[in-house]
Amino acid sequence: MTKQTLNNSEVRAAQVASNGHQAIKLVLDVHAETIVVVRILDQSTPPPAQKFTPTMFLEWVKKQIPLADAVHSCYEAGPFGYGLHRQLVELGTDNVVVQPVCLGERHTGVNDDKRDARELALRLDRYVAGDTHALATVHVPTPEEEQKRIQKSRQREQLRREVQREASQCRSLLLTQSHPTKNNWWRETQWERLQLKLPVWLVERLEAFRIVLRTLNRMLAVATTSLEATAPEVRPKGLRGLTHAMIEREFGDWHRLANRRQVGRYTGLCGGLSASGKTCHLLPNAELQTGALSN
Repeated sequence: MTKQTLNNSEVRAAQVASNGHQAIKLVLDVHAETIVVVRILDQSTPPPAQKFTPTMFLEWVKKQIPLADAVHSCYEAGPFGYGLHRQLVELGTDNVVVQPVCLGERHTGVNDDKRDARELALRLDRYVAGDTHALATVHVPTPEEEQKRIQKSRQREQLRREVQREASQCRSLLLTQSHPTKNNWWRETQWERLQLKLPVWLVERLEAFRIVLRTLNRMLAVATTSLEATAPEVRPKGLRGLTHAMIEREFGDWHRLANRRQVGRYTGLCGGLSASGKTCHLLPNAELQTGALSN
């Protein structure tokens, strides 16, 4: 950002203070090197977006705090986690993290950071005005909850997927050489029988992958045992130790659920509803069919 652009932002900020605005709403499109911001003053129309570096943005936000009774902000959940959220809250903004959505509803074929930020700004404006359905907010875990989740359940899941990925790649290679097999081909018993059917060059290639797979599998076993050991002896019926420990770390605080209906929605036990006029259909829950949990 040029010095002239920053000076213009400071001039507009000074005008806000003199006009006595009640609320400033900031919508962020976050990237690794830049943050695109749309600022709404009270109920005004969103102006053109501004672009900052992360460091300059935080300095700019500090100047917005004393200019209004409240400063609201939001950005979409993504690969940058919740660090920015915690920084904004510490500065004094009322920030929310929202679920990513398709913002180009008109499908004009033109989509960029500034358009996304402007469309999200309109939704934040409605959300602050009281329309809680305008944004689908995401629960932000505490740093302790996030660290606990990363160190245990998600690390184990990453190891499990990596074992599956490596095994599947080699299984595809075997298939191209007319040797169809199962995904556990690399385990000792299966490998002793399989390698007798393979040419030497293919055995040598697969041996390299077996070293990786055995290492990953040992790490997966350690992570699984460690996770299972954290589960309490008394658990809800139907939950084994590993499942209980993983769900507990993913969800964080069970007090977020206020009633049985919310429990059903989170676990995917509630079906959908399609109604129009006199027609009404109950829909099966896709998450229940696939055994997935909504977050």
